[in-house]
Amino acid sequence: MSELSPRAMADLVVEAAEDKKAEDILVLNVSEITTIADLFVICSGRSERQVQAIADGVREKAIAAGRVPFGVEGYAAGRWVLIDLGDVVVHAFVPEERQLYRLERLWGDAPVVVRIA
Repeated sequence: MSELSPRAMADLVVEAAEDKKAEDILVLNVSEITTIADLFVICSGRSERQVQAIADGVREKAIAAGRVPFGVEGYAAGRWVLIDLGDVVVHAFVPEERQLYRLERLWGDAPVVVRIA
């Protein structure tokens, strides 16, 4: 299978998150402000279990597309799960953690690529 572009991978992640009823999905283009990744996908689940389900869905779709995550952090607690897909990094939060860390503000200079309320 051919290598997906960062945008195609982010679109796949958004689709996987939507399939698991993620809320407040945001894709930020961080390529000009960090070398960590090209795109961040940030989303929320209503509970730890839903955040874990979102992470599972993202991981499954990424692997099916030929992209094995470099790492998954925070899965056991399910409050903030980070999935490193290389040029795309996924952040799935419960609302309280998302409000606490406010990545949208931290990376506020990054252009918004996709916003799904």
